[in-house]
Amino acid sequence: MQDAAATKSQSKVSQENSPWQVSQLSKSVKDWIEKLGQVWVEGELQSFSQRSSGLFASLRDLDVEAAVEIHAFERSGAEIEAGLKQGDRVVALLQPQFWAKNGKFTLRIIAMHKVGLGELLERIEKLKQQIIAEGLADSGRKKPLPFLPNRIGLITGANSDAEKDILQNAKLRWPEVQFEVINTLVQGEKAVGEILFALEQLEAMDSVDVIILARGGGSFQDLLPFSDERLVRACSNLSKPLVSAIGHENDQPLLDLVADLRASTPTDAAKRVVPDVTEERKGLRISLDRIRYRMKSTLDSQQQLIAGVISRPVLSSPYGVIDAQTDLLGALKKRIGEILVFRLEQGTNDVAQLHARAKSLSPKLTLERGYSVITDATGKPLTKAKKGGELRIITSTQEILATTNSVKESHD
Repeated sequence: MQDAAATKSQSKVSQENSPWQVSQLSKSVKDWIEKLGQVWVEGELQSFSQRSSGLFASLRDLDVEAAVEIHAFERSGAEIEAGLKQGDRVVALLQPQFWAKNGKFTLRIIAMHKVGLGELLERIEKLKQQIIAEGLADSGRKKPLPFLPNRIGLITGANSDAEKDILQNAKLRWPEVQFEVINTLVQGEKAVGEILFALEQLEAMDSVDVIILARGGGSFQDLLPFSDERLVRACSNLSKPLVSAIGHENDQPLLDLVADLRASTPTDAAKRVVPDVTEERKGLRISLDRIRYRMKSTLDSQQQLIAGVISRPVLSSPYGVIDAQTDLLGALKKRIGEILVFRLEQGTNDVAQLHARAKSLSPKLTLERGYSVITDATGKPLTKAKKGGELRIITSTQEILATTNSVKESHD
């Protein structure tokens, strides 16, 4: 049994010397494709037509250029929502089919319905919570806008009111402002791809300091590209500040969560990104006036201080102190001279008096009155003489040498 199965399997192998017939190839492809089973697919209806034989259309990818053909024959039992039209976003349960006769691949519709607002809102809310949980909406991630950007990158629809509002209002506020404008689709299935490409271009430009992504509002369906996960994550990873100006006050796509600044309108975006030259000049004038006032006040205060210092006697007459000290020195010198003369005169008088007193007590004065002093040979005053001893007799005018002939003792 196993050998027979193996032989049968080997007989199906295509070889150069035993190629398959086209019908055999088609049957093999058909068998393989039909093994895929049923699959749910989301896309946009294109080439939509509904005839007596059934419904025929193509289902286009929402983001890239890719499409498949779908069909549902009459009385096939397919559950298809009524009122579908070209351009609708739908979810379909499809069964892959391969028509061996003409080699055509199609998908048979088992069920198909339009994607409802509730479903989209549920998806967006789920993605929103995921973004918040990952911290992509945290205020700490927000990058500050430059005060005066060198060049502003602008992504918006071609010839749109949003583009005109931003350019006009920005130039009214700062006439020298420079823009790098890239026009893209801002709704529909191709919008996300074009916007992503534009973001890459602006991110690579060194001259661009800030990026504005703008659209002037719209319906919930129109704003769906700005809640696309790929676009939201790409914007959160930009190195340059991003300003989201997608909708009006009540429109809040997920892009607003990760943008560094959310502007309620394109006009608001221009006001937030570009400073008002009139207001800046006014502020500059006020600042200059304050600086001038403070400088004048400081100068006046310093001038008053200098005038007060100059008015002081020591500075009004720099030599006054020297002259005063010179006069004082002269007076002290004169006083010292007077004191010296007085002290000398007093000293002279004192010396004269002492001289007179000393003179009055001098033995010489006594000698002049006729007295004499007798000493022995050594000059020692003689109080007691010996017979034959040598004597020295000193008078006021002479010194007499004598010899004692006799000595007589005196009795009181």
